[in-house]
Amino acid sequence: MALSLEEKKAIVTDVAGIAANAHSAVAAEYAGLSSNEMNDLRVEARKGGVYLRIVKNSLAKRAVEGTEYECMSETFVGPMLLAFSQEDPGSAARVIKAFSKEHAALVVKSLAIGGKLLAANELERLASLPTKDQAISMLMSVMQAPITKLAQTLNEVPGKLVRTVAAVRDQKEAG
Repeated sequence: MALSLEEKKAIVTDVAGIAANAHSAVAAEYAGLSSNEMNDLRVEARKGGVYLRIVKNSLAKRAVEGTEYECMSETFVGPMLLAFSQEDPGSAARVIKAFSKEHAALVVKSLAIGGKLLAANELERLASLPTKDQAISMLMSVMQAPITKLAQTLNEVPGKLVRTVAAVRDQKEAG
């Protein structure tokens, strides 16, 4: 069933709105996946905070036009799905990577983050980016380290004094 012009415009507007606010995007070829497998992928995407959409290539090219994902439009060939990370930069890559391990029919064609097109083999690197909570945790541990070291150093001065006095006392008692 062909889409009407209004339906096509609605799809382009919807995808363009998501792309404008997304942190990163993954384009993958899904030929060979069953409808049940696609449903499983959609469920995993929703859990991971990823917007997943199958869009005709011509509509996808129009949707990403003017966004930082315009660099991906040349890779939109064949049956493609678009996954946009909405929560953190690596979420779409993590979902696609995990799903493609079990389903070889899902093949990554391109990735983009910050207006930069990445090769398909960069999926692992993008998937390993920390989540927002992990990044905050790492930042806090880095910020806490100097304070902890200072507290240990300040605590060491009286400890050393006590050990020195104890050593002098032991020496006098022995001598």
